[in-house]
Amino acid sequence: MAKVSDIFELIDSFAPFESAMDFDNVGILVGDKNAEVKRCLVALDVTNSVINEAKLLKATLIISHHSVIFNAIKTLSINSIPYALAQNEISVICAHTNLDMAPFGVNTCLAKALSLRNLKALSYYDSGQGALPMGLVGELERDFWDADFAEFVKFRLNCAGIRYTNLNKTIRKVAVCSGAGGNLIDEAIGQNVDAFVTGEIKHHEILSAVKNGICVVDVGHFKSEDIVIAPLVEKLSERFKNVEFFKSKTCTDTVEYI
Repeated sequence: MAKVSDIFELIDSFAPFESAMDFDNVGILVGDKNAEVKRCLVALDVTNSVINEAKLLKATLIISHHSVIFNAIKTLSINSIPYALAQNEISVICAHTNLDMAPFGVNTCLAKALSLRNLKALSYYDSGQGALPMGLVGELERDFWDADFAEFVKFRLNCAGIRYTNLNKTIRKVAVCSGAGGNLIDEAIGQNVDAFVTGEIKHHEILSAVKNGICVVDVGHFKSEDIVIAPLVEKLSERFKNVEFFKSKTCTDTVEYI
């Protein structure tokens, strides 16, 4: 029977936890590393609805991208997520920035969803285990007008809505960075990309991109990262035949568009 530690070790083999950024908190953050696992729920976030979903599935492990404990806990309320997890004997493995930058990880899945080719790093992070790519740059299979490219991204990432800047230009070279990637706009400018796809970008960063002729496509934090969950479920299922892995059906960004 697989244990929590066995699943941790597999994730560590392709997204080393020690490679996570300094500010991050990753690993087995709740529960017992020696606990046996028959069912596991995989989600971008651990929320009350995700915990209830795990309970219904009789899952004793949740794997999440965003860290369930990020800052130091000084009090433990009965209404808190960590309390609910402990109360229901559910362990949690969190793989955040280590999974973002992994060869199999979030940015790779984002680039693959957009059919980008000839991938290279947008920027690098010195993890202490070597330089790891923060974001990726690649080429589309064909040219798009920026409005058509925005529609293409919306379709490929299954977005209900997106923000984009229409510069009436053709798009071929594209940078991607999952999550809050807007701070890498200078790197995107330096790489002479035509478009930058990310999950969050600030107003002044958009203005800088437009000034330098870069089309910005803001798909929302959730949609830029949820793209990794199904491939992760598949990868885990291939290795652990005696464990059932489920992609969460309740984990959403709760955002509606009008």
